[in-house]
Amino acid sequence: MSGAHGMIRSIRELDLAGKRLFIRVDFNVPLDKKTGAVKDDARIRAAIPTIALARAAGAKIILASHLGRPDGAVVPALSLKPVAARLAQLLGAPVQSADDCVGEAVQAQVAKLAGGDVLLLENLRFHAEEEENGEAFSRALASLCDVYVDDAFGTAHRAHASTAGMVAHVAQKGMGLLVAQELKHLRPLLENPPQPYIAVLGGAKVSDKIKVIDQLLGKVDALLVGGAMAYTFLAAQKIAIGGSRVELDKLDVALRILEKAKSANVQVLLPIDHVVAADLKSTSGEVQSVVAEKMLGLDIGPKTAALFAEQIIGAKTIFWNGPMGLFETPAFAAGTKAVADAMVRATALGALTVVGGGDSAAAIAQLGLAEKVSHVSTGGGAALELLEGRELPGVTALEQ
Repeated sequence: MSGAHGMIRSIRELDLAGKRLFIRVDFNVPLDKKTGAVKDDARIRAAIPTIALARAAGAKIILASHLGRPDGAVVPALSLKPVAARLAQLLGAPVQSADDCVGEAVQAQVAKLAGGDVLLLENLRFHAEEEENGEAFSRALASLCDVYVDDAFGTAHRAHASTAGMVAHVAQKGMGLLVAQELKHLRPLLENPPQPYIAVLGGAKVSDKIKVIDQLLGKVDALLVGGAMAYTFLAAQKIAIGGSRVELDKLDVALRILEKAKSANVQVLLPIDHVVAADLKSTSGEVQSVVAEKMLGLDIGPKTAALFAEQIIGAKTIFWNGPMGLFETPAFAAGTKAVADAMVRATALGALTVVGGGDSAAAIAQLGLAEKVSHVSTGGGAALELLEGRELPGVTALEQ
């Protein structure tokens, strides 16, 4: 695939037979606190096609990932051993585990690998040099392999040893099937998306989305804002929001965004009704057109949901990042579900529909609709940074 940048080779174009292949995967999965077992294996499943292709090609496969934030210390609760066990079940093949990710014992294990064998290295972040992108550590990782493949889009925005530093020291490099899918669906959003192009943004904070909003304002026809971040926009316009969450230090930023949208001729749609409750623990809510004093807006109301759905269904390109409310509680999930349902309908009508990772990916998966949109990104932060127009170190490193 080539973007405006250099060519990146796909794993399908690399010479893998008999080669030591290092695949950077994203196995940063939640573990059960009591049993230590993998609680959600979605990220492991997402890597299977790339691993299966490498096995079929006869590569000696070395998998590497981080898990959690051990901050350069060995934290037994963050070992990747339970992940190796789950991976073996999903692959239907043995998966060896290493006790470290560099060093003589690991080199000896790699030397014994036959074509089609799979070895999962221990948590990369047990070494501080991983996040520091240390030169010696990068070279130590690179010494394990002949070919490097990045299939961890979720960490592509980090310049770490395993995503950037080591790549320069490996002869052949390319991207896995998962990263190829991500770039295939996300890059068109930057380049020339079919119009009308709308972005649906939710989640808690405006501050997390300022840069991406600035970029989107130059490209989209409309911006639909829900979730807690909508209350900062409403408050900036002196609309009563009761006790709803608001970023007081971002009111001026919200006004600047609204001004910029106006001059760019971009419609910004904010909630016109709300599902409110007295506190976050409430299990039921009521609909109000303006949030009453002391009440909290916890979801977009039915009129807003219908308005947003109509916009989405009429669009040709839709990017969605962030839930419309406190979707984990059924009483405040209707807005997020309405957006997801509309995305599915738009997809059926031929639109390009992309869900940008994080909570919105969790929400659409929970609703069982992930397969019915064009693409659900596995990297929330990476997807947003790509749409901000920033270079992703993990992607740049792969360019020939």
